[in-house]
Amino acid sequence: MTSDPEHSNPGHSDPARFDPAPGDPALGDPALGDPVGDAARALAAGHLVAFPTETVFGLGADAANPAAVARIFAAKGRPADHPLIVHVSDASLLDVLATEVPPYAHALAAAFWPGPMTLILPRSAAVSDAVTGGQPTVGVRVPSHPTALGLLQRFEQLGGRGVAAPSANRFGRVSPTTADAVRAELGDVLLPTDRILDGERSQVGIESTIIDCTGPAPVVLRPGSITDEQITAATGLALGERRSTIRVSGSLPSHYAPVATVILDERPRPGDGFIALHEHGTPEGVVRLAAPRTVDAYAHELYAALRAADEAGLRRVVAWQPSGGGVAVAVRDRLGRAAHREAPATGAAQRDR
Repeated sequence: MTSDPEHSNPGHSDPARFDPAPGDPALGDPALGDPVGDAARALAAGHLVAFPTETVFGLGADAANPAAVARIFAAKGRPADHPLIVHVSDASLLDVLATEVPPYAHALAAAFWPGPMTLILPRSAAVSDAVTGGQPTVGVRVPSHPTALGLLQRFEQLGGRGVAAPSANRFGRVSPTTADAVRAELGDVLLPTDRILDGERSQVGIESTIIDCTGPAPVVLRPGSITDEQITAATGLALGERRSTIRVSGSLPSHYAPVATVILDERPRPGDGFIALHEHGTPEGVVRLAAPRTVDAYAHELYAALRAADEAGLRRVVAWQPSGGGVAVAVRDRLGRAAHREAPATGAAQRDR
């Protein structure tokens, strides 16, 4: 179902688009049993929709409506030069939003879409500066979550050509993986005409892999659940070195941070929150926030655990980072940025002090 956060701030109206008043029948009523269609109509009318994806929940607006896109930045407190990812329902729209799409980008789309991967490409004239932060490139993704795909398909049937959406949280904070987390994070800034789509909790739990496809070989700009090895196998190309100045989501040194201070790889003190693989025991007096059995489960549970720390009023969270490659690289990336306020500890030797 959908939720209409009760808030009375004035909205941004685009005179080129129909902008119904709250309760207008043209917008639809989520109580009538078509929440996805209702949300698609809200997007087409210039409103915001928070929706689940397989990675995290996104806060979406019609990518072709600069006024609606501006509301995303205002709601999140996001810098205007920090680009958004455009979500579409099918890879065929890649050539509408981007130009100079190399064969290896099409190979990646065929291998991993729908799925947790964003491709960075030269933008077409159909994409505005409001979405790209003034850059000549655009990030495009086809999510696999059934609710997200349904929303995008219904929006495209209404004439839409992409939903611009970052994660549905305050800028720099922990990404939400449930609708309740979105309500807690943004419920006071969304309007009655905006929507929060409920749906299955995000399965992956961390943001998409971002791949720069503007050069002769793919370059990973943000690690995620699509790994370096998978990218190489799909394209037959060795990964290029990151030399690009392209700005992408989640690339600032401090990001994904709870209010609590995150400490890496130290032995937790009594009263600390603690996140580590299941094989590591919980010291006496420590609050266990997550004990995932696998690295994939670690990624899935991480953000919920960080949010739980803030809900419990904890001052510190100690996280023991998973070792190895694959998804563990992405988990360490997120933890490193969450802990940026503290100098990272040095691993197992610190744990056993």
